[in-house]
Amino acid sequence: MKTSFLLIALMMSAVNMPFAAQLPGDILIKNGYIMPLKPGSKDLPDHDILIHEGQIAAVGTHLPAAGRKVINARGKFVLPGFVDTHSHLWVTTMRGQFRNRDGKFFPVSNQLGARMQPDDIYIAMYSGAVELLSGGITSSGDFFDNIKGPAWGDVGLKALKDSGIRAVMYYGGPDKTTKSPIDMDHLLSLAQQQKPDDRVKLGLGWRLPRELKDEQNWAMRQKEFRLAKQHNLPVQVHVSGDADAMFNALIKRNFLNSSLTVVHATDATQQQLIALKKSGGSLALTPISEQRVGYGLTRLDHFSTLTRKGLGIDGNALAGSGDMFATLRLAALTLSGATKDETQPDARQLLELATWHGADTLGLSAVTGSLEQGKRADIQIIDPDALNMSGFGGGDPAALILYSARPENVTTVIVDGHIIKQDGHMQNPDEGLLKRKANESARRLLSTSE
Repeated sequence: MKTSFLLIALMMSAVNMPFAAQLPGDILIKNGYIMPLKPGSKDLPDHDILIHEGQIAAVGTHLPAAGRKVINARGKFVLPGFVDTHSHLWVTTMRGQFRNRDGKFFPVSNQLGARMQPDDIYIAMYSGAVELLSGGITSSGDFFDNIKGPAWGDVGLKALKDSGIRAVMYYGGPDKTTKSPIDMDHLLSLAQQQKPDDRVKLGLGWRLPRELKDEQNWAMRQKEFRLAKQHNLPVQVHVSGDADAMFNALIKRNFLNSSLTVVHATDATQQQLIALKKSGGSLALTPISEQRVGYGLTRLDHFSTLTRKGLGIDGNALAGSGDMFATLRLAALTLSGATKDETQPDARQLLELATWHGADTLGLSAVTGSLEQGKRADIQIIDPDALNMSGFGGGDPAALILYSARPENVTTVIVDGHIIKQDGHMQNPDEGLLKRKANESARRLLSTSE
């Protein structure tokens, strides 16, 4: 199937949620239960948040409402937006095709990914990002490793921008074989167009050679890494499968540094994790996908050495849905189950892991991840007035949110001062059309010959 750029343009105009270039006026979140979630911070019951020009201008009580759009948050929990530290949004339209014995993730995603045209990429990444936003995820580290040419990279970046999410798009290669080089010229041209305050930034979606003794492939990979470092681009790299050898290769070849995020590393040794910590690097943990593909259990106690770590979805289709609440719960339950100790999970620390620490993992903690003056206004409001959250008599709500909340309990989402979801409704023009376009693309992938 040949790419139709007219079709792409029509699809973009038909389904995107036009992300307003103009910031709305001041927004006042009134009388909420504020959970700043910066480590060491305290909750602020019955407090207000003033948003001015996309930034948290003040957190306090009795802030004046005159001339401001007021969001009544009385009885609701106001949190920073969740940070998804690692995802593959381009697989969103493969949902339901990974059928365990009858359809393993890697063969199926490779086969369908090879058929994707730019319009398929756009709708997958756009609908996937909208799904994340609807559940309170305001930032994502999207590892885009199905870029077959500049048009694919361009529409992926546009999809993230159009959705309204904050993101780092880690620009990867055309497939997972590692035989082909990443188009560094295109990546660097996109990166040079970035502005300091852009909501979606560029990084390198890097892979190690499949054959770790292939020195010719290493030379290509080293060139990619060196260029990213020269241009101050963050890098993500998968360490899974033969994780021990891959991690050792990173250490031996001096690739660990503060701009590198290692992904997965479920079976990393303590020596390897110490080396990552000393380098200033970070770690993205994806508990649901690790279990889904049979790579093992993500035990948070195993990674206690590291401070720069966060949680990731690893693709809405692979995880089943773009649900950070489910990810948090699995991380908590795996810890208590594996240690046979109910007291091991700390609900507040887990919420911090999905917010402030996630932002720190992606190098965004100066911008987002906590509710404090000067940060960009990336906020979710959770309404506990729902049957699945009823029966709460008061006290610290962290455990209630961890074990009971679901995406549908997120009634308001704000990114960079823009209201993305309000009163339980996404502000994009036509959710029905968006779902229809996603389903049409999914059916086309299944019916198209390579």
